[in-house]
Amino acid sequence: MEPRSFDGDADRPRSAGANTGRVLVIGPYLRVRAGSADAQSEGHVQRDAEARLDEATGLARAIDLVVADAIITPISQIRPATYIGKGKVEEIAGLVKSLDVELVVMDCALAPIQQRNLEKELHAKVLDRTGLILEIFGRRAKTREGSLQVELAHLNYQRSRLVRSWTHLERQRGGFGFMGGPGETQIEADRRLIQERISKLESELKKVQATRRLHRAGRQRVPYRVVALVGYTNAGKSTLFNRLTRADVQAADMLFATLDPTLRALNLPHGGKAMLSDTVGFISNLPTQLVAAFRATLEEVLEADVILHVRDISHEDAEAQQSDVDAVLRQLGINPDDSGRIIEVWNKIDRYDAEQREELLNIAARRPEDHPAMLVSAVTGEGVDALLAAIEERLAAKRTTLDLSIDASDGAGISWLHRNAEVLSKELHDGRFDMTVRVDETKRDIVVSRFDAVPHHAT
Repeated sequence: MEPRSFDGDADRPRSAGANTGRVLVIGPYLRVRAGSADAQSEGHVQRDAEARLDEATGLARAIDLVVADAIITPISQIRPATYIGKGKVEEIAGLVKSLDVELVVMDCALAPIQQRNLEKELHAKVLDRTGLILEIFGRRAKTREGSLQVELAHLNYQRSRLVRSWTHLERQRGGFGFMGGPGETQIEADRRLIQERISKLESELKKVQATRRLHRAGRQRVPYRVVALVGYTNAGKSTLFNRLTRADVQAADMLFATLDPTLRALNLPHGGKAMLSDTVGFISNLPTQLVAAFRATLEEVLEADVILHVRDISHEDAEAQQSDVDAVLRQLGINPDDSGRIIEVWNKIDRYDAEQREELLNIAARRPEDHPAMLVSAVTGEGVDALLAAIEERLAAKRTTLDLSIDASDGAGISWLHRNAEVLSKELHDGRFDMTVRVDETKRDIVVSRFDAVPHHAT
Protein backbone atom coordinates (compact mmCIF):
# COMPACT_ATOMS: atom_id res chain seq x y z
CA MET A 1 0.00 0.00 0.00
CA GLU A 2 1.42 3.38 -1.05
CA PRO A 3 1.30 6.00 1.73
CA ARG A 4 -0.80 9.08 0.93
CA SER A 5 -0.25 12.62 2.07
CA PHE A 6 -3.21 13.84 4.10
CA ASP A 7 -3.09 17.63 4.36
CA GLY A 8 -6.74 18.56 4.62
CA ASP A 9 -8.27 17.65 1.25
CA ALA A 10 -7.31 14.02 0.57
CA ASP A 11 -9.83 11.83 -1.21
CA ARG A 12 -11.73 9.45 1.05
CA PRO A 13 -11.24 5.77 0.26
CA ARG A 14 -14.32 3.62 -0.06
CA SER A 15 -15.79 2.11 3.04
CA ALA A 16 -14.56 -1.34 3.94
CA GLY A 17 -16.35 -3.91 6.03
CA ALA A 18 -15.41 -4.25 9.66
CA ASN A 19 -12.59 -6.67 10.30
CA THR A 20 -10.90 -7.59 13.56
CA GLY A 21 -7.45 -6.04 13.78
CA ARG A 22 -8.01 -3.36 11.11
CA VAL A 23 -5.83 -0.35 11.74
CA LEU A 24 -5.28 3.13 10.34
CA VAL A 25 -1.65 4.31 10.54
CA ILE A 26 -1.08 8.05 10.81
CA GLY A 27 2.30 9.74 10.29
CA PRO A 28 2.01 13.15 12.02
CA TYR A 29 5.43 14.46 11.00
CA LEU A 30 6.68 17.94 11.79
CA ARG A 31 7.69 20.01 8.80
CA VAL A 32 11.40 20.82 9.16
CA ARG A 33 12.38 23.99 7.32
CA ALA A 34 15.72 24.06 5.56
CA GLY A 35 18.23 25.96 7.67
CA SER A 36 16.26 25.49 10.89
CA ALA A 37 17.96 24.52 14.15
CA ASP A 38 16.47 21.00 13.92
CA ALA A 39 17.72 20.50 10.38
CA GLN A 40 21.21 21.71 11.29
CA SER A 41 21.58 19.98 14.66
CA GLU A 42 24.74 17.97 15.11
CA GLY A 43 24.39 14.37 13.97
CA HIS A 44 20.86 15.00 12.64
CA VAL A 45 19.90 12.98 9.57
CA GLN A 46 16.60 14.03 8.06
CA ARG A 47 14.35 11.03 7.50
CA ASP A 48 12.15 10.57 4.47
CA ALA A 49 8.49 10.83 5.53
CA GLU A 50 7.35 7.95 3.32
CA ALA A 51 10.13 5.71 4.68
CA ARG A 52 9.07 6.60 8.23
CA LEU A 53 5.45 5.74 7.48
CA ASP A 54 6.47 2.51 5.77
CA GLU A 55 8.36 1.53 8.93
CA ALA A 56 5.31 2.33 11.07
CA THR A 57 3.08 0.13 8.90
CA GLY A 58 5.71 -2.61 9.18
CA LEU A 59 5.51 -2.37 12.96
CA ALA A 60 1.72 -2.72 12.81
CA ARG A 61 1.94 -5.75 10.52
CA ALA A 62 4.54 -7.31 12.84
CA ILE A 63 1.70 -8.07 15.27
CA ASP A 64 -0.68 -9.25 12.55
CA LEU A 65 -2.72 -6.06 12.27
CA VAL A 66 -4.47 -5.42 8.96
CA VAL A 67 -3.43 -1.97 7.73
CA ALA A 68 -6.52 -0.44 6.14
CA ASP A 69 -4.68 2.73 5.16
CA ALA A 70 -1.50 4.67 5.94
CA ILE A 71 -1.55 8.46 5.87
CA ILE A 72 1.09 11.18 6.17
CA THR A 73 -0.24 14.24 7.99
CA PRO A 74 2.35 17.06 7.96
CA ILE A 75 2.06 19.37 10.97
CA SER A 76 3.70 22.72 11.67
CA GLN A 77 3.55 22.42 15.46
CA ILE A 78 2.53 19.93 18.15
CA ARG A 79 -0.84 20.68 19.79
CA PRO A 80 -0.89 20.08 23.57
CA ALA A 81 -4.40 18.58 23.57
CA THR A 82 -4.38 16.23 20.57
CA TYR A 83 -0.86 16.48 19.04
CA ILE A 84 -2.39 17.38 15.66
CA GLY A 85 -4.73 20.28 14.81
CA LYS A 86 -8.50 20.20 15.23
CA GLY A 87 -9.14 20.13 11.48
CA LYS A 88 -6.92 17.11 10.96
CA VAL A 89 -8.57 15.34 13.90
CA GLU A 90 -11.96 15.81 12.23
CA GLU A 91 -10.62 14.57 8.90
CA ILE A 92 -9.13 11.45 10.50
CA ALA A 93 -12.35 10.82 12.45
CA GLY A 94 -14.22 10.73 9.14
CA LEU A 95 -11.68 8.35 7.72
CA VAL A 96 -11.94 6.08 10.79
CA LYS A 97 -15.70 5.89 10.27
CA SER A 98 -15.55 5.27 6.52
CA LEU A 99 -12.90 2.55 6.89
CA ASP A 100 -14.55 0.94 9.94
CA VAL A 101 -11.18 0.63 11.66
CA GLU A 102 -10.87 -0.32 15.31
CA LEU A 103 -7.43 1.09 16.06
CA VAL A 104 -5.50 4.21 15.05
CA VAL A 105 -1.69 4.05 15.29
CA MET A 106 -0.02 7.43 15.66
CA ASP A 107 3.64 7.25 14.64
CA CYS A 108 4.77 9.58 17.41
CA ALA A 109 5.01 9.67 21.20
CA LEU A 110 1.69 10.79 22.70
CA ALA A 111 1.20 12.21 26.17
CA PRO A 112 -1.52 10.41 28.17
CA ILE A 113 -3.94 13.33 27.81
CA GLN A 114 -3.32 13.47 24.04
CA GLN A 115 -4.07 9.76 23.72
CA ARG A 116 -7.29 10.05 25.74
CA ASN A 117 -8.49 13.12 23.83
CA LEU A 118 -7.82 11.47 20.47
CA GLU A 119 -9.73 8.35 21.51
CA LYS A 120 -12.73 10.50 22.43
CA GLU A 121 -12.60 12.46 19.18
CA LEU A 122 -11.89 9.53 16.85
CA HIS A 123 -14.21 7.02 18.61
CA ALA A 124 -11.47 4.38 18.27
CA LYS A 125 -8.62 3.03 20.32
CA VAL A 126 -5.37 4.97 19.81
CA LEU A 127 -1.87 3.56 20.14
CA ASP A 128 1.31 5.62 19.84
CA ARG A 129 4.70 4.44 18.58
CA THR A 130 5.97 3.56 22.05
CA GLY A 131 2.90 1.47 22.86
CA LEU A 132 3.10 -0.32 19.51
CA ILE A 133 6.77 -1.27 19.98
CA LEU A 134 6.06 -2.45 23.53
CA GLU A 135 3.18 -4.58 22.23
CA ILE A 136 5.49 -6.20 19.67
CA PHE A 137 8.14 -6.89 22.30
CA GLY A 138 5.51 -8.34 24.61
CA ARG A 139 4.53 -10.89 21.99
CA ARG A 140 8.09 -11.74 20.91
CA ALA A 141 9.84 -12.18 24.25
CA LYS A 142 10.59 -15.88 24.78
CA THR A 143 13.09 -16.07 27.63
CA ARG A 144 12.23 -15.49 31.27
CA GLU A 145 14.36 -12.36 31.45
CA GLY A 146 13.01 -10.95 28.20
CA SER A 147 9.42 -11.39 29.36
CA LEU A 148 10.15 -9.74 32.71
CA GLN A 149 11.93 -6.79 31.12
CA VAL A 150 9.18 -6.16 28.58
CA GLU A 151 6.45 -6.32 31.19
CA LEU A 152 8.38 -3.94 33.44
CA ALA A 153 8.81 -1.47 30.57
CA HIS A 154 5.14 -1.78 29.72
CA LEU A 155 3.98 -1.11 33.27
CA ASN A 156 6.22 1.94 33.64
CA TYR A 157 4.80 3.24 30.36
CA GLN A 158 1.18 2.62 31.31
CA ARG A 159 1.44 3.78 34.93
CA SER A 160 0.56 7.37 33.99
CA ARG A 161 -2.21 6.36 31.59
CA LEU A 162 -4.52 4.07 33.53
CA VAL A 163 -7.06 3.95 30.76
CA ARG A 164 -7.99 0.29 30.74
CA SER A 165 -8.33 -2.59 33.14
CA TRP A 166 -5.30 -4.52 34.30
CA THR A 167 -6.77 -8.01 34.16
CA HIS A 168 -4.06 -8.83 31.60
CA LEU A 169 -1.57 -8.96 34.48
CA GLU A 170 -2.90 -12.41 35.24
CA ARG A 171 -2.53 -13.65 31.66
CA GLN A 172 0.24 -16.01 30.63
CA ARG A 173 0.15 -15.37 26.87
CA GLY A 174 2.25 -12.80 25.03
CA GLY A 175 1.28 -9.19 24.46
CA PHE A 176 0.04 -6.71 26.97
CA GLY A 177 -3.50 -5.83 25.99
CA PHE A 178 -3.01 -2.29 24.70
CA MET A 179 -5.73 -3.01 22.16
CA GLY A 180 -8.27 -4.70 24.43
CA GLY A 181 -9.73 -4.68 27.92
CA PRO A 182 -13.23 -4.57 29.38
CA GLY A 183 -13.12 -0.90 30.34
CA GLU A 184 -12.42 1.51 33.19
CA THR A 185 -11.42 0.41 36.69
CA GLN A 186 -10.75 2.33 39.90
CA ILE A 187 -7.61 4.39 39.39
CA GLU A 188 -6.29 3.98 42.93
CA ALA A 189 -6.69 0.22 42.77
CA ASP A 190 -4.93 0.24 39.41
CA ARG A 191 -2.03 2.27 40.77
CA ARG A 192 -1.59 -0.08 43.72
CA LEU A 193 -1.77 -3.16 41.48
CA ILE A 194 0.74 -1.73 39.02
CA GLN A 195 3.19 -0.67 41.73
CA GLU A 196 2.99 -4.06 43.43
CA ARG A 197 3.63 -5.81 40.13
CA ILE A 198 6.56 -3.47 39.31
CA SER A 199 8.17 -4.20 42.68
CA LYS A 200 7.77 -7.94 42.15
CA LEU A 201 9.22 -7.75 38.63
CA GLU A 202 12.22 -5.73 39.79
CA SER A 203 12.92 -8.32 42.49
CA GLU A 204 12.67 -11.21 40.01
CA LEU A 205 14.86 -9.39 37.50
CA LYS A 206 17.62 -8.95 40.09
CA LYS A 207 17.69 -12.73 40.58
CA VAL A 208 17.78 -13.41 36.82
CA GLN A 209 20.51 -10.82 36.30
CA ALA A 210 22.57 -12.36 39.10
CA THR A 211 22.35 -15.70 37.28
CA ARG A 212 23.45 -14.00 34.03
CA ARG A 213 26.45 -12.50 35.81
CA LEU A 214 27.47 -15.97 36.99
CA HIS A 215 27.18 -17.31 33.45
CA ARG A 216 29.22 -14.40 32.13
CA ALA A 217 31.88 -14.92 34.80
CA GLY A 218 32.07 -18.56 33.75
CA ARG A 219 32.68 -17.57 30.15
CA GLN A 220 35.34 -15.08 31.21
CA ARG A 221 37.30 -17.91 32.82
CA VAL A 222 37.83 -19.46 29.41
CA PRO A 223 39.75 -17.71 26.61
CA TYR A 224 36.67 -16.89 24.55
CA ARG A 225 36.09 -13.26 23.63
CA VAL A 226 32.63 -11.87 22.87
CA VAL A 227 31.61 -10.42 19.50
CA ALA A 228 28.20 -8.70 19.45
CA LEU A 229 25.95 -7.91 16.50
CA VAL A 230 24.03 -4.64 16.66
CA GLY A 231 22.08 -2.76 14.04
CA TYR A 232 18.77 -1.38 12.95
CA THR A 233 15.89 -3.84 13.02
CA ASN A 234 15.66 -5.92 9.84
CA ALA A 235 19.25 -5.08 8.85
CA GLY A 236 20.00 -8.80 8.49
CA LYS A 237 21.74 -9.46 11.82
CA SER A 238 20.15 -12.86 12.41
CA THR A 239 20.84 -14.01 8.85
CA LEU A 240 24.49 -12.98 9.28
CA PHE A 241 24.55 -14.68 12.70
CA ASN A 242 23.38 -17.92 11.09
CA ARG A 243 25.93 -17.57 8.28
CA LEU A 244 28.83 -16.98 10.70
CA THR A 245 27.91 -19.69 13.23
CA ARG A 246 25.96 -22.18 11.08
CA ALA A 247 23.07 -21.77 13.53
CA ASP A 248 19.36 -21.69 12.79
CA VAL A 249 18.17 -18.63 14.70
CA GLN A 250 14.89 -17.25 13.34
CA ALA A 251 15.59 -14.80 10.53
CA ALA A 252 12.66 -13.21 8.73
CA ASP A 253 11.90 -10.13 6.63
CA MET A 254 10.08 -8.64 9.60
CA LEU A 255 10.70 -5.90 12.13
CA PHE A 256 11.93 -7.31 15.45
CA ALA A 257 12.02 -10.93 14.24
CA THR A 258 14.67 -11.49 16.94
CA LEU A 259 14.13 -10.22 20.46
CA ASP A 260 15.92 -12.38 23.02
CA PRO A 261 19.74 -12.47 22.80
CA THR A 262 21.40 -15.61 21.46
CA LEU A 263 25.00 -16.79 21.96
CA ARG A 264 26.83 -19.25 19.71
CA ALA A 265 30.46 -20.25 19.20
CA LEU A 266 32.24 -18.47 16.36
CA ASN A 267 35.14 -20.30 14.68
CA LEU A 268 37.89 -17.94 13.56
CA PRO A 269 40.09 -18.52 10.47
CA HIS A 270 43.22 -19.65 12.34
CA GLY A 271 41.53 -22.03 14.76
CA GLY A 272 40.61 -19.62 17.52
CA LYS A 273 37.10 -19.26 18.92
CA ALA A 274 34.90 -16.42 20.11
CA MET A 275 31.31 -16.12 21.30
CA LEU A 276 28.94 -14.35 18.90
CA SER A 277 25.89 -12.60 20.37
CA ASP A 278 22.79 -11.68 18.35
CA THR A 279 20.75 -8.89 19.94
CA VAL A 280 17.45 -7.11 19.45
CA GLY A 281 17.37 -4.66 16.57
CA PHE A 282 17.36 -0.95 17.31
CA ILE A 283 14.83 1.49 15.86
CA SER A 284 14.34 5.23 15.60
CA ASN A 285 12.72 6.80 18.65
CA LEU A 286 13.30 3.64 20.67
CA PRO A 287 11.17 4.01 23.81
CA THR A 288 13.29 5.14 26.73
CA GLN A 289 11.48 2.56 28.87
CA LEU A 290 12.95 -0.18 26.69
CA VAL A 291 16.48 1.24 26.66
CA ALA A 292 16.45 1.11 30.46
CA ALA A 293 14.60 -2.19 30.82
CA PHE A 294 16.72 -4.00 28.24
CA ARG A 295 20.03 -2.77 29.57
CA ALA A 296 20.66 -6.18 31.15
CA THR A 297 19.80 -7.94 27.89
CA LEU A 298 22.28 -5.66 26.13
CA GLU A 299 25.04 -6.38 28.64
CA GLU A 300 26.57 -8.69 26.03
CA VAL A 301 26.99 -5.59 23.87
CA LEU A 302 28.30 -3.48 26.74
CA GLU A 303 31.00 -6.04 27.52
CA ALA A 304 31.74 -7.23 23.98
CA ASP A 305 35.35 -7.06 22.79
CA VAL A 306 34.23 -6.37 19.23
CA ILE A 307 30.89 -4.93 18.06
CA LEU A 308 29.68 -5.52 14.51
CA HIS A 309 27.37 -2.69 13.44
CA VAL A 310 25.32 -4.39 10.72
CA ARG A 311 23.75 -1.97 8.23
CA ASP A 312 21.26 -2.63 5.45
CA ILE A 313 23.26 -0.58 2.98
CA SER A 314 20.56 -1.01 0.33
CA HIS A 315 17.90 0.76 2.42
CA GLU A 316 16.87 4.23 1.28
CA ASP A 317 17.23 5.50 4.86
CA ALA A 318 20.55 3.75 5.56
CA GLU A 319 22.28 6.92 6.80
CA ALA A 320 19.40 7.83 9.13
CA GLN A 321 19.32 4.26 10.47
CA GLN A 322 23.04 4.45 11.22
CA SER A 323 22.45 7.70 13.11
CA ASP A 324 19.68 6.05 15.16
CA VAL A 325 21.86 3.06 16.10
CA ASP A 326 24.73 5.37 17.05
CA ALA A 327 22.35 7.32 19.31
CA VAL A 328 21.26 4.15 21.15
CA LEU A 329 24.88 3.01 21.54
CA ARG A 330 25.68 6.37 23.15
CA GLN A 331 22.74 5.88 25.52
CA LEU A 332 24.34 2.57 26.52
CA GLY A 333 27.69 4.28 27.15
CA ILE A 334 29.39 2.98 23.98
CA ASN A 335 31.29 5.33 21.69
CA PRO A 336 30.12 4.52 18.12
CA ASP A 337 33.32 6.11 16.76
CA ASP A 338 35.58 3.66 18.64
CA SER A 339 37.26 2.11 15.60
CA GLY A 340 39.27 -0.22 17.82
CA ARG A 341 36.09 -1.91 18.96
CA ILE A 342 33.42 -1.37 16.29
CA ILE A 343 33.45 -2.84 12.78
CA GLU A 344 30.91 -1.44 10.33
CA VAL A 345 29.33 -4.17 8.19
CA TRP A 346 27.52 -3.15 5.01
CA ASN A 347 25.05 -5.97 4.47
CA LYS A 348 22.72 -6.92 1.56
CA ILE A 349 25.16 -6.08 -1.23
CA ASP A 350 23.51 -8.92 -3.20
CA ARG A 351 20.73 -6.41 -3.96
CA TYR A 352 23.12 -4.39 -6.15
CA ASP A 353 24.07 -5.12 -9.75
CA ALA A 354 27.72 -5.31 -10.79
CA GLU A 355 28.02 -1.60 -11.62
CA GLN A 356 26.37 -0.47 -8.39
CA ARG A 357 28.51 -2.87 -6.37
CA GLU A 358 31.69 -1.47 -7.92
CA GLU A 359 30.57 2.04 -6.98
CA LEU A 360 29.88 0.86 -3.43
CA LEU A 361 33.34 -0.71 -3.21
CA ASN A 362 34.88 2.59 -4.30
CA ILE A 363 32.93 4.45 -1.61
CA ALA A 364 34.15 1.98 1.03
CA ALA A 365 37.73 2.27 -0.23
CA ARG A 366 37.68 6.04 0.28
CA ARG A 367 36.79 5.71 3.98
CA PRO A 368 39.50 6.51 6.57
CA GLU A 369 41.84 3.58 7.17
CA ASP A 370 40.85 3.39 10.83
CA HIS A 371 37.11 3.27 9.95
CA PRO A 372 36.83 0.57 7.30
CA ALA A 373 33.56 -0.90 6.04
CA MET A 374 33.21 -4.63 5.40
CA LEU A 375 30.90 -5.39 2.46
CA VAL A 376 28.98 -8.65 2.86
CA SER A 377 25.89 -10.54 1.81
CA ALA A 378 24.56 -12.63 4.67
CA VAL A 379 22.33 -14.44 2.17
CA THR A 380 25.02 -15.50 -0.33
CA GLY A 381 28.05 -15.50 1.99
CA GLU A 382 29.97 -12.99 -0.11
CA GLY A 383 32.52 -11.08 1.98
CA VAL A 384 32.06 -13.26 5.07
CA ASP A 385 35.62 -14.67 4.98
CA ALA A 386 37.07 -11.16 4.93
CA LEU A 387 34.80 -10.19 7.81
CA LEU A 388 35.96 -13.16 9.88
CA ALA A 389 39.59 -12.20 9.20
CA ALA A 390 38.86 -8.63 10.34
CA ILE A 391 37.22 -9.91 13.53
CA GLU A 392 40.20 -12.15 14.29
CA GLU A 393 42.63 -9.29 13.67
CA ARG A 394 40.67 -6.94 15.93
CA LEU A 395 40.51 -9.54 18.73
CA ALA A 396 44.21 -10.32 18.43
CA ALA A 397 45.05 -6.63 18.78
CA LYS A 398 43.50 -6.68 22.24
CA ARG A 399 45.65 -9.60 23.42
CA THR A 400 49.35 -10.28 24.02
CA THR A 401 51.27 -13.14 22.42
CA LEU A 402 53.90 -14.79 24.64
CA ASP A 403 56.48 -17.58 24.33
CA LEU A 404 57.23 -19.93 27.21
CA SER A 405 58.73 -23.29 28.06
CA ILE A 406 57.08 -25.60 30.61
CA ASP A 407 58.05 -29.00 31.99
CA ALA A 408 55.90 -31.71 30.42
CA SER A 409 55.21 -33.12 33.88
CA ASP A 410 53.56 -29.86 35.01
CA GLY A 411 50.04 -31.01 34.17
CA ALA A 412 48.40 -28.39 36.37
CA GLY A 413 50.27 -25.55 34.67
CA ILE A 414 49.54 -26.85 31.16
CA SER A 415 45.89 -27.26 32.06
CA TRP A 416 45.75 -23.71 33.45
CA LEU A 417 47.19 -22.32 30.22
CA HIS A 418 44.62 -24.16 28.12
CA ARG A 419 41.82 -22.77 30.32
CA ASN A 420 43.05 -19.19 30.53
CA ALA A 421 44.91 -18.57 27.29
CA GLU A 422 44.67 -19.32 23.58
CA VAL A 423 47.38 -21.87 22.79
CA LEU A 424 48.73 -21.02 19.33
CA SER A 425 51.46 -23.66 19.21
CA LYS A 426 52.77 -26.46 21.43
CA GLU A 427 55.86 -28.57 20.67
CA LEU A 428 57.64 -31.16 22.85
CA HIS A 429 61.45 -30.89 23.07
CA ASP A 430 63.57 -32.80 25.60
CA GLY A 431 60.76 -33.26 28.11
CA ARG A 432 59.51 -29.67 27.89
CA PHE A 433 56.67 -28.06 25.96
CA ASP A 434 57.66 -24.94 24.02
CA MET A 435 54.41 -22.99 23.77
CA THR A 436 53.18 -19.81 22.15
CA VAL A 437 50.04 -18.47 23.80
CA ARG A 438 47.82 -15.44 23.38
CA VAL A 439 46.40 -13.97 26.59
CA ASP A 440 44.16 -11.14 27.64
CA GLU A 441 45.97 -8.13 29.09
CA THR A 442 44.40 -8.86 32.49
CA LYS A 443 46.26 -12.20 32.67
CA ARG A 444 49.50 -11.21 31.00
CA ASP A 445 51.39 -10.52 34.24
CA ILE A 446 50.27 -13.85 35.74
CA VAL A 447 51.59 -15.81 32.75
CA VAL A 448 54.86 -13.85 32.70
CA SER A 449 55.56 -14.33 36.40
CA ARG A 450 54.38 -17.96 36.70
CA PHE A 451 55.91 -19.37 33.50
CA ASP A 452 58.79 -16.95 32.80
CA ALA A 453 57.03 -16.06 29.55
CA VAL A 454 58.56 -13.52 27.14
CA PRO A 455 57.00 -11.52 24.29
CA HIS A 456 56.62 -13.59 21.15
CA HIS A 457 58.96 -12.86 18.26
CA ALA A 458 57.72 -14.15 14.90
CA THR A 459 60.34 -15.96 12.85
